[in-house]
Amino acid sequence: MPMNSTPKESHNNLTITLKCFYGFEEVLKEELVELGYLNCQLGNRAVTLTGTWKDVYFLNLYIRCAISVLVEITRFPFRKEQDLYDAVFSVNWSKLFDETKTFVVRGAIQTKKVRNTHYPFLLVKDGIVDHFRENNRDRPSIDTKHPQIVVDLYLTDLEGIISINSSGLPLFQRGYRNATGIAPMNEVVAASLIRLSGWDRKQAFYDPFCGSGTFLIEAALLATGIPSNIDRTHYAFKNLRNFDASQWDEIYENAPRIVRSLPCKIGGSDISDEMVIKARRNLRGFSFGRFIEVSSKDFREITEKKDIQFVLTNPPYDERMQLEDDELYQQLGTWMKHTMQEVPTWIISSNKEGFHAIGLKPSKKIEVFNGDLKCSFRRYDTYDSLTSAR
Repeated sequence: MPMNSTPKESHNNLTITLKCFYGFEEVLKEELVELGYLNCQLGNRAVTLTGTWKDVYFLNLYIRCAISVLVEITRFPFRKEQDLYDAVFSVNWSKLFDETKTFVVRGAIQTKKVRNTHYPFLLVKDGIVDHFRENNRDRPSIDTKHPQIVVDLYLTDLEGIISINSSGLPLFQRGYRNATGIAPMNEVVAASLIRLSGWDRKQAFYDPFCGSGTFLIEAALLATGIPSNIDRTHYAFKNLRNFDASQWDEIYENAPRIVRSLPCKIGGSDISDEMVIKARRNLRGFSFGRFIEVSSKDFREITEKKDIQFVLTNPPYDERMQLEDDELYQQLGTWMKHTMQEVPTWIISSNKEGFHAIGLKPSKKIEVFNGDLKCSFRRYDTYDSLTSAR
C-alpha cells in the first residue's frame, strides 16, 4: 500500500486485537508490519497491538487477513461469576453508546467456573442494562441479528476481557461480491492464502477453478494496494458516541481505488458458464476489472503455460466437473506435471483422497481452515525434464 496511507497518530492508548482464522496468525502479523505496525503480539487466532481510534478506523478499512478489530474496554481477574458482573457494571457504557442503540454480546468462554457457556453472556448483558438504569436512562435493546453495537467477551479460568467489536459484521463481508456460487471461498481466507503462498505480486497469477472470482479479486486488490474493504459501508464503530466522522472520511477518501493498469497479469477460468458470468459481474465494480481475463474453459483445455507463472486454486466441491473427485484430482496432477512445469501451484482442499490422487509430492503442506472447514494448503513444484537433465 502507499506509504502516505500509514496512520500519522502515534498516541498508543488502546489495546487493539485483530481476530483471524486458525493458521493465519503469522500472515496477519506480516500484513500489519507492512502497514507500519511493528510492535505486534501473536495470540491464539489473533494479533494484538496498541494504537488510537484513528488506527481502529484505518485497520478496519485496510486489513485483509483479519475477521474483526476489537478494542479492549476492561480486563479483570476472574474467580467467580460475580467478578464478571461487577467488572461489566463498572464500565461507563453510557459514555460508549447511547440507549437508542441495539447491542449483542458474543465471544469465547474457556472456563468451567460458570454454570453453562451461555450464562456469562447473560451476565454481561445484565451488567450493561443495569448500568444504564443506574444512571436514570432507558435500557438499550438486544438485537441478535442486526446489532448496532457488538460487545465481545473472552473469559478464561484466570481473567476476563471485555472489548468492543469495532467491525460489527465480519470483515470477510467486503461488500464487493454481488454473485456467488454454491460454496464460495471466504474472502479473508482467500486474502490470507494468497499471502501465505508467498506470491510476489509480480508473477502472472492464474486460478483454473475461479468460481465467482474471489482469488482473482483479492490478488488484484493486494497487487494494486486498493483496500479489500473499499466497498464496505457498515462498521460498528460508526455507532459509538466517540465516532469521529471527519477523521474516518479523511482515511476513506485518501484510500487508493482507481488504477489504470495491473502490475502483473491476473486471470482465471471455470468450466461453468454461470460461474464465469458471476466472476465477471463481481469484477465489474473495480477499476482493474477490465484487465482481468476470465474465460469459460475446462482446465484440461489449457495446453500451454503462456502468461501463467503462479497458480493458486480451490478445486470445486460440486458436480461442475462431471468427474469423480479422484478422477478430477488425478487429471489435475497430470495437468500440473505435463503442462505447468516450473509453475508453482498451490491447492487448498479438504479432500484427502483427492490430494492422494494428484500423484505428486507437495513441497509444502500447511493446515488451515476455510471458515469451520479444516483444509490442507499444499504447494506443488513440477519441473521440465529437459531442464532438469541439464
